[in-house]
Order: sequence, then C-alpha cells, then structure tokens
Amino acid sequence: MMEVEGSNTSMNRSPQSSFVRSKALYQFKQQKLPACKPVLTPTSVITVFMLMGFVFIPIGFVTLRASRDAIEIVDRYDVECIPEEYRTNKLSYITDSSILKNCTRYLKVQKFMKAPIFIYYQLDNYYQNHRRYVKSRSDQQLLHGQEYSHTSACEPEESSNGLPIVPCGLIAWSMFNDTFTFARESAKLKVSRSNIAWKSDREHKFGKDVYPFNFQNGSLIGGAKLDPKVPLSDQEDFIVWMRAAALLSFRKLYGRIEEDLEPGNVVVLNLMNNYNTYSFSGQKKLILSTSSWLGGRNDFLGITYLVVGASSIIISIIFMLLHLKNPRPYGDNSWNKKSLSS
Repeated sequence: MMEVEGSNTSMNRSPQSSFVRSKALYQFKQQKLPACKPVLTPTSVITVFMLMGFVFIPIGFVTLRASRDAIEIVDRYDVECIPEEYRTNKLSYITDSSILKNCTRYLKVQKFMKAPIFIYYQLDNYYQNHRRYVKSRSDQQLLHGQEYSHTSACEPEESSNGLPIVPCGLIAWSMFNDTFTFARESAKLKVSRSNIAWKSDREHKFGKDVYPFNFQNGSLIGGAKLDPKVPLSDQEDFIVWMRAAALLSFRKLYGRIEEDLEPGNVVVLNLMNNYNTYSFSGQKKLILSTSSWLGGRNDFLGITYLVVGASSIIISIIFMLLHLKNPRPYGDNSWNKKSLSS
C-alpha cells in the first residue's frame, strides 16, 4: 500500500517541471548558464582607472577633513611621572609598593572642545595580540562563573592557594590600573565612566551573577583589582580591557568629560602611575579627544582613499601613453575569408 501511494505521488508531479529542473541542473554542471563576460579594451581600462581616481580623491579629502575636525590632546606621562632619583631604575620605582605613585600633569586646551570629550589611555609596544596572551582566558567562566571548571587555558593564572580564580587568565590578571581625575580652575570636571563598553559584551559575554573570586590574591600582583561585590557585567573598565587589541599600539576608552572646554583652559590631570610598562619598554599616554561625524581622529582612511585615487590616475596615464605609443591592432579576419572562398 505504501509503495502504491508513493508511485501515485511521483506520477502526479508535472513532467514539465521535472524536465526544467533537470535541464537547469545540467546547464549549471556543464557551465552553460548565461554569463556576462566584459571585453576589456584599452579604452575601457583607462576609463575605469580614471573614474576611480576622480571618485576616490574627493572622498579622501572629505574623510581627511572630517578626521582633522576632531580635536585631540595627547600627553605621554610614563617618563615625566617618574621622580628624578628613579629615572635610571624605573623598574624599582614601579614595583615598590611603599612609594606613592601620584603625579600631576597640566593639559592646555588650544581649540574649543565640545562635550562629550572622550578620555582614552594608550599603550605602545604592548603585544596584547600575542597568541599565548589572547588564549589565556575562559569565556565560559566569564559568563557562568565557578560553575565552569574547565579553565586549563588560563594557566598560570588558573588557581591560587588551591582555589579557582574568577576571572582567570593573563588578560584579566594584567588589567590596566592607572587612575585619572580632572579639574579646571580648581573645579573638578564631571567624568562619566558608564556605557564605555560594548552593549553586546555587557549583556552576552559577562555574567550578571558572576562575581570576582580569589582575584589578585597570589604572590605576584599583575594589575587592577576588581570589586568582589560587583558582578562582572557591571565592571565596564574590566570589560573594555578584556577586548584584546590587534596591534601593538592601542587605545581603550576610560570615560567621558561631560563639560565643554574653551581655548586657553588648563586641565589639571591628577593620576596614579601604577601600571608597569617599564619592564618591556612600553609607553603610556592619555588622550582627550572630541569626535566628528566620522568618529575620532584617524587619518588612515582619508590617506588610503587619496593614495588609491592618485595611484589609479597615474596608472591610467601610463596605460594611455603606452596605448598611444603602441596601439593594439584590430583583429585580422582575412584567414576566415580565405577559408570561405576555398
């Protein structure tokens, strides 16, 4: 009975639709489907390169102008915040916990900076993209806490004193721990530290019920400590740090100044120079930056458009000169006429 029904079903199918499907499949396998194959003549190639240049160069100037509209104040403080007597041995200074690491810097505003003004810290010569460093974390532990016990990738920061470390791994252990406060004319500037991390990271990568446990309790302290009473999803400076950078020089968002800065204002920066970059010849910088419609200040995109546009125009001119000097002859069909006459 089952075979009869199956045969009836197959017989009810339209023979024409089956033929069309089989024909289309045959044409696809034999590469006989209709296709567009452009004929690249010298004139068309020269025209395409010329158009690319005329389009890319204006875009490059626009993006470069938008990038330059973002105002930046950059201050490298890792050298200036070392006392004179320790400048020949910076490592002993940064590793001595009995020495106060406070430092004061003065940043003068040259142009009007409209709020919000983004605060970044920049680390140079810091290989956060090292394979061993990047793998030294447990995403499942960050999301589920101590319930997830397979944290062998976090070694050597997997456990301490016989107890698991939450969050484990070298990335969390080496978290940036310099702190900054800002003032203008003895009045403290309002700095917002909320919403500095990606929303997707806060909601989906760090557990709302996961709290730091046994963190920075070993014999060797790496960087910042975390509040054991606050869940990881609410510790945004930690979430920002855990997104590993791809290059050896990188910036990470610290906060936002919610007040405008006028030309001539002097911003007093009080910082704690805690983070050890001296053992690997790293550099530390603080950046105050506004944003434009294109984002922060970054000339890379505009320069890339200009280079590609200029290169396209130069290539089109070279092709044009070669074509004028040695034009390609038209096809000779005389052999075809001879074969027909014979």
